[in-house]
Amino acid sequence: MSAGDLAMAFDWAAREGWNPGMQDWRAFQAMDPEGFLMGFRGDKPVSCISVVRYGTDFGFLGFYITIPEVRGTGCGMEIWRAGMARLAGRNIGLDGVVAQQDNYRKSGFRFAYRDVRFSGTAVAAEESMRDPMLVEATRVPFDRLAAYDRRFFPGPRNAFLALWIGLPDFVALAAVEDGAVVGLGVARPCREGYKIGPLYGDTSTIAERLARALCHRVAPAPVAIDVPEINPAAPRLARSLGLAPVFETARMYTGPDPAVDTAGLYAVTSLELG
Repeated sequence: MSAGDLAMAFDWAAREGWNPGMQDWRAFQAMDPEGFLMGFRGDKPVSCISVVRYGTDFGFLGFYITIPEVRGTGCGMEIWRAGMARLAGRNIGLDGVVAQQDNYRKSGFRFAYRDVRFSGTAVAAEESMRDPMLVEATRVPFDRLAAYDRRFFPGPRNAFLALWIGLPDFVALAAVEDGAVVGLGVARPCREGYKIGPLYGDTSTIAERLARALCHRVAPAPVAIDVPEINPAAPRLARSLGLAPVFETARMYTGPDPAVDTAGLYAVTSLELG
């Protein structure tokens, strides 16, 4: 995809009700410029998929859309095969909607855990912004942030992360204790409100402090957060913010579950790139 193609795909995602981020595509494309494919029927774009490579052995599949007019004609399966071929030999992850999970199993994916989207107008007290532990993430040496991110994500993604914490209108906060990074959270503007992701914390208290500070920064806009049920504290945190479950996906992999710190993972970064 070109930048224009990717912008079109984001419009398709909005029509599907996915509420994509306003500037997500900039960070997405920086991670793997060749990882976004578009299918055509003649000159007409009809399908898309993201198949982003991380490191040497991990990949993530998302953004899988076929426009309604050609569903059932094989166009979706054709771009699916092209995407899977690009990630051949890697452990592939995806977040699959309920209606498609059986189809993903037939393609070799297996269930790992549920991601549940919580949304609403969050409760966040003003004092959360006076928390001395929290600083703008861009003020923290980037190598420390990148190393911290690797605890919770299966592959290196420095090009992506550098933009994710610094794009205009993104709010990125780090929790720092005795010079060490102990938490990270990002809120980004979407077609409607904001999404929070990732959200990491060495403890549930740190994750909550970050979440409340982010919610206060973007208030009164509604927020959404995709929480992994593999960490039981994550849905509890979302509910404590006054948010309610509205949507679910299944995190699925073709290989073993990656060795990441799920106990400190309170929100996935995005359903498209993991």
